[in-house]
Amino acid sequence: MLKELTVQTRSQTEFVNVDSEVGSVVRESGIREGICHLWVPHTTAAVTINENGDPAVVRDILYELDKVIPLRDAYHHMEGNSAAHIKSSLFGPGLSLIIADGHLLLGTWQSVYFCEFDGPRKRRLFVKVVEG
Repeated sequence: MLKELTVQTRSQTEFVNVDSEVGSVVRESGIREGICHLWVPHTTAAVTINENGDPAVVRDILYELDKVIPLRDAYHHMEGNSAAHIKSSLFGPGLSLIIADGHLLLGTWQSVYFCEFDGPRKRRLFVKVVEG
């Protein structure tokens, strides 16, 4: 099963928790054991897994990223979004998650985040669920 989700971001950089949306696709698929592949078809966005218990963790990640990869620097890319391209390359456009007993196999404090680095924008996230 392949499904395209829309993620509307509100800030230039942000992490959007997509657990609910991805979990709905997994449930809709009816697959009890398998793999859920996530794919971001953008060069300035990504996906990652990190802590969901304390919102300060996401805030700290974004803060440190901006220190290491500042928005403005001696970049040559004419669009002015080189920092977003670099950040998305570090995080990556895809994830593979285990499905067990019909649910994503995530740790207690783990969530799936869509990573926006050049927003706000209307983004696409592909979810492919396969049995196995």
